[in-house]
Amino acid sequence: MRTSAVIVAAAIAAASSSLVAQEKKPVPNDSVRVFVPGCTKGYVFTAGPKTIEEPGSAEISEGMHLRMNGPKKMLTEIKAHEGSMIELTGIMKKGQYNDGVNLGGGIRMSPGTMPSAGGMPANGAGNQIQIDVEGWRPIAGACRT
Repeated sequence: MRTSAVIVAAAIAAASSSLVAQEKKPVPNDSVRVFVPGCTKGYVFTAGPKTIEEPGSAEISEGMHLRMNGPKKMLTEIKAHEGSMIELTGIMKKGQYNDGVNLGGGIRMSPGTMPSAGGMPANGAGNQIQIDVEGWRPIAGACRT
C-alpha cells in the first residue's frame, strides 16, 4: 500500500513538472511570436500559402525566406521533414520583415547593401530575416519544387 502511494506521488510530480517545462517563454517587447506554414531547405524556411485552416501570421507573406535559428536537435528534426509542409512557431524582431516596398505576389523591393572593395557584400547574410524557432509541427500539403 505504501509503495503504491509513493508511485502515485512520483507520477503526479513528474506530470506537473512536464507541464511547467511546456510553458512558452515570454516574448521580448521588441519581438513578436509568429506561426508560419511553409517549407524548409537547409536552414532556410520559405513561407507558404495561407489557408483557412492554417492562417499563419499576417505580416509574413507567401514566398518570404526566413533564416532559422534554434537548438541543433530541433533543426535536425525539421531537416528530416524537407519536402513536406510544416508550421513553424518562433520569435521574430518587430519590423525586420517590413524592409522595402511590397510589390505584390510575395515580392518586395528593398535597398541593397553598399558594395565593398571586392564587389561582394561585407556580410554574407545581408539583411536576411531571422526567426528563433520555438517549435514546429507537420501540416497537410506538399512543397513546391
